[in-house]
Amino acid sequence: MKKLVVLTGAGISAESGIRTFREMGGLWEEYDVIEVASPQAWDNNPQLVNDFYNARRKQLYEVEPNNGHKGLVELEKYFDVQIVTQNVDNLHERAGSSSILHLHGELNKVRSTGDPDLIYELDGWELKIGDTCEKGFQLRPHIVWFGEPVPAIANAAPLFKSADVCAVIGTSLNVYPAAGLLRYLPKMAEIYLVDPNDTMMTPRQNTVFIKEKAGTGVKKLKEMLVAKYL
Repeated sequence: MKKLVVLTGAGISAESGIRTFREMGGLWEEYDVIEVASPQAWDNNPQLVNDFYNARRKQLYEVEPNNGHKGLVELEKYFDVQIVTQNVDNLHERAGSSSILHLHGELNKVRSTGDPDLIYELDGWELKIGDTCEKGFQLRPHIVWFGEPVPAIANAAPLFKSADVCAVIGTSLNVYPAAGLLRYLPKMAEIYLVDPNDTMMTPRQNTVFIKEKAGTGVKKLKEMLVAKYL
C-alpha cells in the first residue's frame, strides 16, 4: 500500500466555518496576533488570551467536518494515509481519520504552565483562570504560540521522508517550519497541491495543481490518485 502523507492548513477547516487568521475578514483584522497568541500575551494578559481561545473552542463545537475532511478518510481504503495538520481543531478526528499529527497543538486540550508534559483533554469548551494541573500550576491552551518551538516537527519529518505521494491541502505554505517539511520528500514523490489560491512553493517537476477548495478538490485528488496508483 502506497504511503500518502497529507499536509493540511487553515483552508480545509475554513469550509466548515472555522475562522482563520490570514484570510480576508480573518482574525488578524480583529486581533493583533501577538496580543492573543504569544507567550508575551499570556504573561501580560492571560484573561484576554484565555477568552480568545475559549471563543475559538466554543465555535469548534458549533461546526462539523466538511467533504474535504471526509474525503481524506475515504482515501484510507486505498492508501496508508498520514495526516500532518497545521490546524488546532479536531475536525480530522471527528471525520474519522485514523492517523493525525498536530504540528501546532490541539484546541480541545490544555497543559500545565509549570510542567509541559502534563496535557489534559478539556471537558467542555471553557478553561478558566484558576484551573490548575495536579501540581497546582495554572492550565493554558495546548497551542504552539508565535515565538515558541514546534516540537512535533521532529515526528513529522520522517513521515515525509518515507512518503510515496504527498498532498498539500488548504495552506499557502508560508508558515515555517511546517512549509519546510516538503524538503524531506523523496525526489520521486509526487506532490498534489489542493488550493484555489497561489502558494509560496516553487513547483517541482512532479507537482500537480488542483486549483479548488478542499471540499471538491479532495474528491478530484482521490479520483486522480486511484486512477494512477491502483
